[in-house]
Amino acid sequence: MSSSSNQFNRRHLLVLSGLTAATGLLRAGTVWATEGPASYTPTWPSVDQHPPAPEWFQDAKFGIYFHWGVFSVPAFANEWYPRNMYIGGSNENRHHIATYGDPSAWPYHNFINGARDKAGNWVQFAPKLRSAGGNFDPGEWAQLFADAGAKFAGPVAEHHDGYSMWNSAVNEWNSVRTGPKLDLVRLHADAIRAKGMKFIVSLHHAYHFTGYYDRVPAQSDPSLRKLYGQLGRPAQNQLWFDKLKEVVDGYQPDIVWQDFNLHQVDESQRLNFLAYYFNQAVAWNKDVVTTYKDGLNNRGSVFDFERGGPADIQHPFWLTDDSISSSSWCYTVGIGYYSLKAMLHALIDRVSKNGNMLLNIAPVADGTIPSGQRTILLGIGDYLKRFGESIYATRAWTAYGEGPTQMGGGSFVQPREGTNRDIRFTRSKDNTVLYATVMGWPGSTLSITTLNSSRINLSTLASVQLLGSTAGSYIDLPTRNQNGSGLHISMPSSAPFTAPAYVVKLTFSGQIPALGAAPVPTGWARITNGATGLALDSGGNVSAGSRLKQWNWDSSTNLQWQLVGLGDGWYRIVNRANGMVADSWGNNANGAICQQAAWNGGNNQQWRLTSVGSGRYQIVNRGTGTALDSLGDSTVGSSVAMWSPNSSPNNHWTIAAV
Repeated sequence: MSSSSNQFNRRHLLVLSGLTAATGLLRAGTVWATEGPASYTPTWPSVDQHPPAPEWFQDAKFGIYFHWGVFSVPAFANEWYPRNMYIGGSNENRHHIATYGDPSAWPYHNFINGARDKAGNWVQFAPKLRSAGGNFDPGEWAQLFADAGAKFAGPVAEHHDGYSMWNSAVNEWNSVRTGPKLDLVRLHADAIRAKGMKFIVSLHHAYHFTGYYDRVPAQSDPSLRKLYGQLGRPAQNQLWFDKLKEVVDGYQPDIVWQDFNLHQVDESQRLNFLAYYFNQAVAWNKDVVTTYKDGLNNRGSVFDFERGGPADIQHPFWLTDDSISSSSWCYTVGIGYYSLKAMLHALIDRVSKNGNMLLNIAPVADGTIPSGQRTILLGIGDYLKRFGESIYATRAWTAYGEGPTQMGGGSFVQPREGTNRDIRFTRSKDNTVLYATVMGWPGSTLSITTLNSSRINLSTLASVQLLGSTAGSYIDLPTRNQNGSGLHISMPSSAPFTAPAYVVKLTFSGQIPALGAAPVPTGWARITNGATGLALDSGGNVSAGSRLKQWNWDSSTNLQWQLVGLGDGWYRIVNRANGMVADSWGNNANGAICQQAAWNGGNNQQWRLTSVGSGRYQIVNRGTGTALDSLGDSTVGSSVAMWSPNSSPNNHWTIAAV
């Protein structure tokens, strides 16, 4: 090779000779299915060359994982019980004292080793296999995940509590040496792969030693210091890496998902992990995925939104992890669940915006999956079995959709049911088929405003069909017309079958035509940020110089704006509540707060709309050259600032007539 092997792309057939894949040189005649360099070093320039979202991952769309472990035994509050039981006066602390005893005498590790509660009951995380007379059957779990339509699945291999669910040589607090005496990760890996799914492991142990157990008294026993994250920073950082290495070597996961606080792990160890995992994947000859919430980046890994997702299409490809329950990620007594429609519509919305959804379930400590969770999973699976062609192996289109229901807008945005006016788009990978999914029966006419005659030429539209009640069946919809208000499709007079959402398939004789930018409303409009999903807000009757901010859309006049044309593409942006206009105040610094004032005709009050596609715009100030920006802060009431125009959705806005 004429350049470094780190620059060599392993796509299709490589015929090389000499050393091993781990050093970047491959055996002669090897056929590589993977992309990216042939080896990695623990540096950002090297690991950033790793393709973050391989094609199989973008095709998969839906996965399942589960918070199940020692914290499932108390089944109280949530999976943070191990931490909160040590916080005096907390609900968990009061419950623990009443049920088990004071944590100083009845510590968390009693749930691992086993002990009796105040009522004399033996308490321990020790699920038994069904074949041994228990309730845990990993094959049954895997079958349920497959029936739910998941394409990847796997366990929380270790949560913040420091308990390893595999046969660990570096951590004696594991499921083989204690409790169940089973290699739970191995059992899940084998069962899940046997059903044709990719295998994901999630590890949350960055927070194990960076704050989770900060209320636990100092331990004198070395083993307990390990459990409670008290070994000291150098040893803890090494243990963090060693646990990951064991999981990678022992189970060859397709996805390693990690929780927050990675940025508190030594950078050198983060890089060691990435380089090691990516090099192992080269040796295995498969594409793998790493995810992050902080501490890594989206050049080599996939960003994960917790319980949320963007308000609009976001690139590069992303992931959200959400839970089947709003109250807890692990099983608790009295746990409640989101509706099937809320979870399914959230999946459809996230796929339309260029993402995948990883759904968490919460098994009981003994290995039982509650019936309420099974019902939701099987409902998702029934939908995907019938209408999966509009989900699996599709790609986001130019626009994600339309309709009144705001979904996404950042992390910690709960899933919502859509309405029969909410439509989400996906397209085939060859860009010849457009799917429009309606989140309810639209009635005798389906009107898709995005596909109006001023935005798209539908002369090559060859057929329109409703996906039928069984996979591969279709109902022809031959009657349609397009005008300036949209594409209007005649539907059956009543729903021909029952479904949580209905899919219309538009097939073109060639490529799907390009979608033009949406026209700027001439009347009052809502201006919504692409990252947060919040609307531009004046605050109402405020003084000149008051900051512009963001707020949940509630139809108030504070949130309504008119773009008044000034000629040559410039506008003044006028608030309906107070009559003042958006004003940069001439401050061209990134992060400067945008304000409002009475109209004076100055350049600081003039704005140009720059289309960035998907119906989004940068709103650029004439005086400063900077654009309105949310700073990615999805807090209601957060300030709107100015920033140099860029590709971040923080910098992008949609403008819709009120």
